[in-house]
Amino acid sequence: MKKILILNTGGTFNKIYNPLNGVLEIDKNASALLNIANKWLCDFEILNIINKDSLEMTSKDRLELLDTITHSKYTHIIIVHGTDTMDISASFLAEERLEKHIVFTGAMVPYSIDPVEATANLASAYGYIQALNRHGIYIAMNRAMGSYDMVLKDRKQGKFTIV
Repeated sequence: MKKILILNTGGTFNKIYNPLNGVLEIDKNASALLNIANKWLCDFEILNIINKDSLEMTSKDRLELLDTITHSKYTHIIIVHGTDTMDISASFLAEERLEKHIVFTGAMVPYSIDPVEATANLASAYGYIQALNRHGIYIAMNRAMGSYDMVLKDRKQGKFTIV
C-alpha cells in the first residue's frame, strides 16, 4: 500500500448544519473525513487547508493548494474538494505538470446528511490512486474515474460522468 496524503479543502463533503443560524457550514475539524478514513483507510495523513465552499475559492487558494502539493514529500495525493469548481482546480494543477499522482474527489451531498456518497467517493479515490501507474491529475466521483479532463460534472443529472 502506498502512503497517501489527503488534502482537505472543504466543499460540500464537509458541510454540517449549524442549528444556531440554520446554515450548512464547512466543518473545519474534518469530522466526516476522519470518520471515513479511520474506519476504512490505512497509510494516510490528513492535512486541512483552505476550508471553503469551492464556489468561494480564489486564485490565491489554488496557489496555496499548489504550494502545499509542491512542498509535500508525498507522491500520491487525494484532494477532497467542492464539486462546483473541482474542474477549475484540476485544470490549474494540470498546467504545472507535477510529477505526482493526484486524485480529486468530493460529494454532492454532505456526509452529515447522507454518508453514503462521500464514503463511496473517498473509498473509490483511495483505491483508484493505488492503481495509478502514471503521474497526472484525475477525478474519482460517482463511479466515474479517469483523467481530470474526461470526468466532468453533469449538472442536469446531478452527478459526474465520463465524457
